[in-house]
Amino acid sequence: MTAISALQSEEALVSRLRKQQLVESIEHMSPVYLEGIKRILTVSADTELISSPAYYHAAVHAPSLNAFGSAVSIIQDELGHAHIAYRLLRDVGVDTEKLIFEREPRQFKYPYAFDVPLDSWVELVVANAFYDRAGYTLLGDIYQSTTFGPWKRALVKVDKEETFHLRHGEQWMRKLNKDRSGHEELQKAVDWMFLLTVEWFGLPDDLKKHSEQLNYGFKGHSNDELRQIWMSTAVPLCQELQLNVPAHYDEAQKKYVVDCAFPAHFDAQAKRWLLEDGACSWDDVIKRWKARGPKNEEFVAMIQRGKKEMLRLLEQEA
Repeated sequence: MTAISALQSEEALVSRLRKQQLVESIEHMSPVYLEGIKRILTVSADTELISSPAYYHAAVHAPSLNAFGSAVSIIQDELGHAHIAYRLLRDVGVDTEKLIFEREPRQFKYPYAFDVPLDSWVELVVANAFYDRAGYTLLGDIYQSTTFGPWKRALVKVDKEETFHLRHGEQWMRKLNKDRSGHEELQKAVDWMFLLTVEWFGLPDDLKKHSEQLNYGFKGHSNDELRQIWMSTAVPLCQELQLNVPAHYDEAQKKYVVDCAFPAHFDAQAKRWLLEDGACSWDDVIKRWKARGPKNEEFVAMIQRGKKEMLRLLEQEA
């Protein structure tokens, strides 16, 4: 019996979920559930994987050996998180060797923000405070809500480590913010990184195409709800440090609102939002995401280089 023929009917899956029973293996999945879990796991795995070269690019600018060690520890965690997600993909029938080492760079599915280089220690710690906070928000929601049992159990470890990453960013931001030059450098980083993280959560709910993530309980909150959860801690952090961000809490609406044109065009080379051009459409944002950013090819090449070098050596010896 093949893995596909062992899949359950949609009715059997829905019955299982209504009984609040976790999905433990491919035999408990319907075809639609299987494709949906592959999609969300691929995004999670790719995001964790590509964060490693993205963070290392900036970690070399650490102000001390101890700081560098902390950054490398975070990178090690991210690779471990990627391994967990790829292992789960392998368990549901995905050829992960091909997925990691044979895909073209633009085919990887991770947030656009990681294609924009982090060129300093300041940008790295803001990434920890913003990007890892986004990861914690997303994976924490999955940890609490997912119906896929193996992922729920694996995320116990991931949830704790992502907390360390964002706290590392917060502590360093507070440390750097103590003098004027540090505050100014933080503001420069926040100016371009804040909105990149706001868009990290994907299309607004009224434009979302894949409903199975909520319908099957892969996660518990919608994109817009997760965006609000992220802003509910990111905005107060920036306010505490007197860093300007284009967002505030609106008492009348009982939610955080973005104060500038959003979504907007972004100049990745200059690390600057073209807010003077006004808002763009989400179709424009999707085009930017699909075209990828300046470091996409370089960072994917760093991941794939080892295996390619090994294959070349084997060919030479043959």
